[in-house]
Amino acid sequence: MRRKVIAGNWKMNLTPAEAKVLVGDLAGKIAGNPACDVVVCVPFVDIATVVEATAGTCIKVGAQNMHQAEKGAFTGEISAPMLVACGVEYVVIGHSERRQYFSETDETVNAKVKSALAAGLKVILCVGETLAERETGVTEETVSRQVKLGLVGVTEAQLANVIIAYEPVWAIGTGVTASDEQAEETCAFTRGVIAEVYSAAAADAIVIQYGGSMNAANAAGLLSMGNIDGGLVGGASLKADDFATIVTAAG
Repeated sequence: MRRKVIAGNWKMNLTPAEAKVLVGDLAGKIAGNPACDVVVCVPFVDIATVVEATAGTCIKVGAQNMHQAEKGAFTGEISAPMLVACGVEYVVIGHSERRQYFSETDETVNAKVKSALAAGLKVILCVGETLAERETGVTEETVSRQVKLGLVGVTEAQLANVIIAYEPVWAIGTGVTASDEQAEETCAFTRGVIAEVYSAAAADAIVIQYGGSMNAANAAGLLSMGNIDGGLVGGASLKADDFATIVTAAG
């Protein structure tokens, strides 16, 4: 049985001091061994503080982005080896905000995925359609393209360290959530794409999260779906009570 993964994406929020408070509060609320894996994906400036604050807890630390090169003249960027050296275990790649605001393409996303895996990081690969794409009936084509191009050159063995996060762009930060059935349908389709590219066994094993305004009120319904193996949580991950409720719902 696939183990669910609940990951919080803090986006561009919280100073190191604020991050320490939130993680301390969160760790107290989910102490012990929850039935799912718990990850907080934090801004670069918070990594050192959060790695220290989560030591000895069940909470793992992720980054929200990275550069595909190991080092070089890329002012302002952070590499996968740098993240590993700081104690990071996960990295979010291809989030729709990166694609929209920073012009990331499926090809640059793929380069980042391969670099992250080579460095030993676990990848949360984000895919999802815009509202226009859903309304014109090309959700499946869009998701299929992003999955296939994002995983070019990734072996089935490496796929064990990849999580796919289905995040319909129209539901991110809008307060609008895909219905349980809509989310399940596209996550099931995504699993089918993995079966097509790799194997039925790989498809059965891969963790597929739902993201897009998952919160304390709707998490239980979404997480009850057979093909939804966790969540990539935005705003609700900045509230310890809400995030802890989502972790509990994943059990």
